[in-house]
Amino acid sequence: MDAFSWDTSFLALALLGVAAVLTWLASIPLRNVSIVDSLWGVMIALAAWAYALAAPQTGPREGLVLLLVSLWMLRLTGYITWRNHGHGEDRRYQAIRARNEPHFAFKSLYLVFGLQAILAWIIAWPLMAALAGPEPLGWLDALGVALWLFGIGFEAVADQQLARFKANPANAGRVMDQGLWHYSRHPNYFGEFCIWWGIWLLALAAGGAWTLISPLLMSFLLLKVSGVALLEQDIGERRPAYRDYIACTSAFFPWPPRPAPAGAAIVGGPISVALPNAVINAAIVEGPIPEAPPNAGTNEEGRGVPGGGVNRMDAVAKPPGTDSRRPPPDTTRPRKSSN
Repeated sequence: MDAFSWDTSFLALALLGVAAVLTWLASIPLRNVSIVDSLWGVMIALAAWAYALAAPQTGPREGLVLLLVSLWMLRLTGYITWRNHGHGEDRRYQAIRARNEPHFAFKSLYLVFGLQAILAWIIAWPLMAALAGPEPLGWLDALGVALWLFGIGFEAVADQQLARFKANPANAGRVMDQGLWHYSRHPNYFGEFCIWWGIWLLALAAGGAWTLISPLLMSFLLLKVSGVALLEQDIGERRPAYRDYIACTSAFFPWPPRPAPAGAAIVGGPISVALPNAVINAAIVEGPIPEAPPNAGTNEEGRGVPGGGVNRMDAVAKPPGTDSRRPPPDTTRPRKSSN
């Protein structure tokens, strides 16, 4: 940790704060804080680039680390921006807006944008440690790159498979259990998990074992907070076919499916990535998330968190002609829930 510069790290945090404020200002006239989702990957890459440019010195991994984080950012940001374009504010952000009126436009600066900047900074610690470490490249670096390549490929394929499935009107109302979704209910989250453990191996090789908190935080958010747990908390009630899918398919780690329960007819699951709005949704608790109307697809994409995030689509494809977005909820503040 001797080579790591906390001064430079805090400079990166300050830049993330500036990016958060600028994006917040853009969200006010749009009345759409969902644009924060596209910022998740940009913030993490910005932290790495800021550290590399401002640190007193960097180690032999500089080019490799900047390449990996830049490729990850371009894929994730491009995918989320394309997916969200023209769809307005995500229904979960609408729920957060309703719970925090009046003056949500101001409150969102710290409830949404500021929180995301802090999370992105923590997640970026292994990148900074890998940049700073003077140790020569070795077998741990090769293992980390291999895990990163596997993760980003796995996530991209899962995203593409689900997007193609949901784009086919013939799949309306059906559950996706094909391709990678046959072995995991959340293969895109599993891919993100592999990406950040691969990055941590690079940090470990550079002497940054202390950054273990970053992949642990990402794993916790994906598994217990903003990922699997959040997305499946009520989906079995809203989507009976998905209940059968849960019964026979691994939640996270890919594994051959168990025999389907008697009477189950499962055809075809959830959409990808990023975590940020899911992280926000889980962190700002003032009542349950409003349930989507029957037969409507729900946009629940987020990771990152851890994004991200990472936001996901409901596992059941919506019938043609239905809108996945709910109308803006009543801004009357509901009673606080014990959740």
